[in-house]
Amino acid sequence: MGEVGYLITGVKDVRQSKVGDTVTSIKKRATQALPGYTEPKPMVFSGLYPIDGSDYPDLREALDKLKLSDAALVYEPETSVALGFGFRCGFLGLLHLEIVSERLEREFGLDLIATAPSVVYTVELDDGTSQEVTNPSEFPTGRVTSVREPVVNAAVLAPKDYVGVIMELCQDKRGVLQGMEYLGRTAWRSNTPFRWVKLSSTFLTN
Repeated sequence: MGEVGYLITGVKDVRQSKVGDTVTSIKKRATQALPGYTEPKPMVFSGLYPIDGSDYPDLREALDKLKLSDAALVYEPETSVALGFGFRCGFLGLLHLEIVSERLEREFGLDLIATAPSVVYTVELDDGTSQEVTNPSEFPTGRVTSVREPVVNAAVLAPKDYVGVIMELCQDKRGVLQGMEYLGRTAWRSNTPFRWVKLSSTFLTN
């Protein structure tokens, strides 16, 4: 049986404590962190700004509290000429963005403006250097040779009657169909009248 306990620390900023941190003692320190945990990597970025500029401290406090129950949330202060003071937030995906925005509005009573979501772009310059960009304002000056963005390789299993709809959905997300395989009636679905199809596609994440 496992044990349940609690730890009292002198941490003043909750952002200094992360899910998965290794706790060790002063006298017998651990030489390395326990394996098996990696920090969530944000894939979608969006700016959150309060409609009323005076709510900026409340938004900062709400994000701090929300971070306690959502380790995947990443944010940093950001300033916009049009929107004022806000935060540049990183999310796991569009659904995560919607959930966080909804929680901030419902649980903390904030009226927010969210900028258009974007992903991390890798910009290659003609001098051989590269730079990661999450905001259009960070786009480097100079001659750009290429711009790369994340993609997803996905395999979708579906009844053959829905193949057309799924292909249309992938194309709307700028997807590229890599292949299609008819699986027939698989053993785990032998009691259904459907014949299953596997579609392999690559599409951009934003």
